[in-house]
Amino acid sequence: MPINQPLGDAALDQLFRTARTYNGYLDTPVSNDQLEAVWELMKYGPTSANCLPARIVWCVSDESKQKLAALAMPANGEKILQAPATAIIGMDMEFYENLPELFPHTDARSWFVGNDALIEKTAFRNSSLQGGYFILAARALGLDTGAMSGFNNDAVDAEFFAGTKVKSNFISTIGYGDPATIFERSPRPEFARFNKIV
Repeated sequence: MPINQPLGDAALDQLFRTARTYNGYLDTPVSNDQLEAVWELMKYGPTSANCLPARIVWCVSDESKQKLAALAMPANGEKILQAPATAIIGMDMEFYENLPELFPHTDARSWFVGNDALIEKTAFRNSSLQGGYFILAARALGLDTGAMSGFNNDAVDAEFFAGTKVKSNFISTIGYGDPATIFERSPRPEFARFNKIV
């Protein structure tokens, strides 16, 4: 089996080095097909026992954006209203019910049933991982994102995940970023400052 080759500088720039978190977007629409394409990439990112706990509500209608914006801090609400779409990244607290299908190699469901602490820890960690994959998938497809907290999680859960065991983790706008809405990149320290090889 051949060894994977490193991506070129253009791809690394698009995914990491020149990519930014946007506070506003160009007046360019994002299609439902593009949003679906984000999922079709991000679903391949690894999660514990392939548990895939992330559940996403994509707010694209004016009505859904108004509802979500009303549950966020004012500055974040403005971003939601201006963006072509905003994704609510949720975590299914019953993700383990899908493990017989998603991880059929063993009885992984039994690891979680009745263990609320493990369920919560696993759902949060892995939906956060999937949120990172969401950002990278969007960037890989030529889109920009603006991940944020600063909203009322309980109210968002009641409005968008009612009748389910899904809880919100974070939200992210998505579209074609307007360079005028970002400021100079914050510092990124060199390897030696935050790393140690042992």
